[in-house]
This record gives sequence, structure tokens and C-alpha cells, in this order.
Amino acid sequence: MPLTRDIIQKMPKCELHCHLDGSMRVATILELAERQGVSLPSHDAEELRDILVQDEAASLVNYLKAFDITLSVLQDAESLRRTAYELIQDCAKESVIYLEVRFAPILHQRKGLKLTQIVEAVLRGLREGESDFGVRWGLIICGMRSSHPRYTLQMAELCLAYRHRGVVAFDLAGAEGGNPAADHADAFRLILLNNINVTIHAGEAYGPESISQALHRCGAHRLGHAVRLKEDGDLLNYCNDHRIPLETCPTSNVQTGAVDDIKSHPLRFYYDYGMRVTINTDNRLMSGVTMTDEYMKLHDVLGFTLPEIKDLIVYGFKSAFLPHRPKVELIQQVLSDLKQFREETESDCTRNAVADVPTEALTDSDKAGETVRA
Repeated sequence: MPLTRDIIQKMPKCELHCHLDGSMRVATILELAERQGVSLPSHDAEELRDILVQDEAASLVNYLKAFDITLSVLQDAESLRRTAYELIQDCAKESVIYLEVRFAPILHQRKGLKLTQIVEAVLRGLREGESDFGVRWGLIICGMRSSHPRYTLQMAELCLAYRHRGVVAFDLAGAEGGNPAADHADAFRLILLNNINVTIHAGEAYGPESISQALHRCGAHRLGHAVRLKEDGDLLNYCNDHRIPLETCPTSNVQTGAVDDIKSHPLRFYYDYGMRVTINTDNRLMSGVTMTDEYMKLHDVLGFTLPEIKDLIVYGFKSAFLPHRPKVELIQQVLSDLKQFREETESDCTRNAVADVPTEALTDSDKAGETVRA
């Protein structure tokens, strides 16, 4: 079975690192701008797409400038609900069956919306999308590195309020340089004391010190990007030994200047070394990609085979911020569904990834073919 785009699109997938305000449809931006009377750099769909979709922005700061446009039309409850709903619909079209989407509520208050109204509008759109398209989801609330720590603490308190209503984790996003995660330690202390999951953007535009702070000062359970983890062998081995998932976003990492090109991305090394790497889009609009696109690039440029892509898919589901039992059930479903996508030389189970799947998630045939991998 040759590995084609159609095959990858049909394979069950999950995405763990996806920004709501970076994953809008251009047509939706134009419609919302017209309804709200918002001025855009262009009101032509193709021209606006060219402005928003990044090529080689060369820095994270430049990459983030495009968000000024999307945020300009995401300042009322209906626009937030619609954007969340359409993201679920877009995921369903390419067999993404589980999504964790993140956003910073504090960025959507320009027209006076209360933080609770903002979160509830997004949750409403996600629930409606799941009802119509069957995609499961979790919402991650972000604090911003550039904000005063008291605002990050406010976002943490908001996360606590909605933790059993769809919110699954807390994140710290934004430009790393000059904005150390340790400055926001109080917010993460509150989050961890309340047993809430933590993922932090780290090691994208700044070195291993940023990753160390995320892990040891803020208690991160997952790392966003972490392309510079390879620069510190001890820290890399710590992450590997403790199975810290890496939320890699290959296309975005090129556009922000974190890596020179896909061929230079450390993802292949991380995978070969045995690390828990996951594949994500980061921002479907700004990066101009889907999950299918990302996996195809790994196949075409980094030589990932079908069995290896299956490994990456399973790693994603194993890294989800889901309770243990629902996660085991979901992994069982995915392992079963993946078996229909086979190469002649491939065994019934994935080559590497099943080794650290919870025992309950392995079928008899999986156990028989299980390889030893921590």
C-alpha cells in the first residue's frame, strides 16, 4: 500500500496544539468583519489569505503579528462560538477525532465581554460541533507571557472554574524572549495544587533554559514545540525518561524561524531516540496547513513510513489530557482502526508505539507483537 495523502487523511488522528484564533477560515473573517464593521488590510479573500498565511516570517514576533487581524473580529460571543464550531467541522473532514484547542480569553475583551462569557461562547461552539460532527475535544486556557503575572493568575482562576466543564489544561503562550515562565509561577502553583494539567510553550524561540523553567518551575506535563531541547542532553534525557510529550508543529516551526526547514527539524531525531513526540498544526490558518499536510511532509521530507506515522498518531492519543479510562478506550478504538492501513511488511500492531500504551488498551494481537520500549 503506497502511502498517499488520501490514506493519511482517512487515518484517525488527534491534535493537541491548536490555537483557536489561528485556525479561522478566511471566508469567516471576511463575513464577521463586514457584520461588525471591522476594517481589514484587504477585503478580497485571496489577498487576505496571502497576508495571513505565513511563508518564512523568520521570527516568532513576526509570525504573531497576523493574529491582530483574527483577533479584531473575535470580540463578541457569536464570533467565538462560530469559530469554535467551524474548527470542529474542519477537523472532522480529515478524520481528526480528538482535538485540544487553546486560546487566551484575556485577548477577547475589547468590546467588554466578561471572561466567563468568552469561555462559555467557545464551549458552546465546541459542544455544538461535537454533536454535529462527532469530534471529541478539550479546551485549554492560556495565560500570556507578556502579561503581568496578576493577569496570568486570573486566567488560572478561570481555568479552575471551568475544569469540569470542558477545560482540560492551562498553558502559557506568547513570545519567550524577555518573558520567562518563572515570572508566572504563582499561577502555576494554583493550577498544580488543584490537580490541573499543564502545557507550556517552551524551547521555540528561546533555548533549553525556557524548557527547564517550564518543567521545574511551572510543572509542565507537556511541552509546546521544544525544538531546542536537543541542545541540552541531560534535559532531553529527563524528558525522555519521564515520557514528557513534545507538541511539535513542523510547518509553524519553520515559519517562526525556530528551524531552517522541515529537513532540519529535530523531530526525526526525537522519534528515533524514543521520545514521545506528537504532530500538530499550531495555527491552521497562519501556517496554511492541516494535520494531513503535516504528516505528508514528514513522509515526503523526513522519510517517515506508514508504521512510523502510526506510532506518531498513537503517541498523540497517549499524550491527550483525558482521564485514564476514556483514554484507554479511545486508544483501543484507534489501534483497531489503524489496522486497516497496512503495508505488506508491517505487523498487526504499530512497530514502536504500543510499548507504553496502558495494558488495558492492548488487544491480544497487540500484546503478542509488543516490542520493549519504555
